[in-house]
Amino acid sequence: MTIENFPNHELDVAELAMALEQMTRFMIRLPSVDKMSFTSLSVLHTLTLKSPLRLTELAATEQVTQSAITQLVTRLERDGLAERRADPKDGRVVQVHITPEGAKVIESRRDERIAGLGRYVDGLSLEQQQSIAAAIPALQRLAELGNGKQP
Repeated sequence: MTIENFPNHELDVAELAMALEQMTRFMIRLPSVDKMSFTSLSVLHTLTLKSPLRLTELAATEQVTQSAITQLVTRLERDGLAERRADPKDGRVVQVHITPEGAKVIESRRDERIAGLGRYVDGLSLEQQQSIAAAIPALQRLAELGNGKQP
């Protein structure tokens, strides 16, 4: 699908922000078998992408205090989802690693979201599905830019 198929060629950033906020709320609320807090899931998801991280880096990424991230990582460790290890380059520094069990939680939740989202996608017209498919590369790049990945 080309841009000529769309009546308005300009991107309304406010409209995009609102749509993404609504999608985020929708995705977070899709039913899940495994109930965990949003912050715990966010930390595990971050660790699946960037493990290992120092506690200070994780606190900054998750936008929580150092004490809050320490408590959260302690709970994740207790549940076998994350672990702290000494940095091999500097034994004074502690890094947080995701465990295989923690990675399984994220993978399982992603599978549940895919199945849940699939039920709603089936309610869209073929043209709407194609429009979303055409937007996926741009949305992925936008997410990369938002996560600090430069060209």
